[in-house]
Order: sequence, then C-alpha cells, then structure tokens
Amino acid sequence: MIKLKLQEKFDQVYEIMKQSFPESEYREYSEQMKLLLDSRYRLLTEENEQNEVIGFLAGWEFEAFRYIENVAVSPEIRGGGIGKRLMERFMKQFDMPIILEVELPEDKLKHRRVQFYERLGFSLGDYSYVQPPLRAGLQTFPLQIMSYPEGLSSMQFEMVRKVLYKEVYGIQSPHAYAQKS
Repeated sequence: MIKLKLQEKFDQVYEIMKQSFPESEYREYSEQMKLLLDSRYRLLTEENEQNEVIGFLAGWEFEAFRYIENVAVSPEIRGGGIGKRLMERFMKQFDMPIILEVELPEDKLKHRRVQFYERLGFSLGDYSYVQPPLRAGLQTFPLQIMSYPEGLSSMQFEMVRKVLYKEVYGIQSPHAYAQKS
C-alpha cells in the first residue's frame, strides 16, 4: 500500500512537471523515477486538502552546496504563494549555499521568474552556462546560475558547474559544454 501511495504521488509530481516545463528541462519518466533511489535527491511536495500534490520542489544535496533542479506549482493555482513556501522550506533545512538554474531573462515572464528568486535572496550570476541535455537527441540549453545567499566567484562557479555536470547530468568532462564568459 505504501509503495502504491508513493507511486501515485510521484505520478502527480511528474504531471505537474510535464505541464510546467518544456521537454528539454525534465527527464523521461523512468529516468526521473530512478532519481528517487539516489540518497542526495530530495523531493518536497505541497498537497491540498484531498492529499493531491499541487506543487513540488526537486533538489539535490551535495557536499558544498544544495541544488534546486525544479520547482513548480499546478498551473490552475499558480501565484498563491505555494512556490515561495516550497522554496523557503528547502532554504531552511540546512545552512548551505543553494544553486539553481534559470532561463536568460529575455522576456517579461522569464524576468519575473528571476525577480521571484531575487526576492528570496538569490543573486543572478554573470557567467555563461549551458544545461546539458536531459534526454537523448536534445540540444544544450542556455541558462544562468543563481545562488543563495550570495553571488559566486569564478572559482565557485566552476566548481558548481563541474559538480552539476557530473552528478546531475552525468557529464564527466564539463569542458565539453563550457562556454567562455
């Protein structure tokens, strides 16, 4: 029964993921499910009165920092503070720097996302960064790194990129995707 309940919750999380992100920003179902077996991977959920998942935050805990891979709220109820609550829960769990990736703030919506994280205390980095593909056959995706509680030095940025590429994306040589700043 417990296993079935976990499967149901994961299915709800995955459905929100599909509704919230382009295919290039999340894994295939089976690959996403495998992450639950990794002790460094964390999945926080927010549920409604019917115990249905209405929002989630997927993150990683590494030795030197924590990384937020995805945060999303069911499209029907966005803007009600659920994403902020999930972020604050994750931020309060440990006293470690937090890293996340954002799309370049090239339009109003993307700029608003950056501002959301800035209101929580994150700093937008100046370093060029690309997200390696999460699915076979897809292209890299230009993003920027945001960090909390302060900005990253170039050495810190390189360490973060190396860890993310190796541990999250399975890339052994980060230089294959590195861009010059």
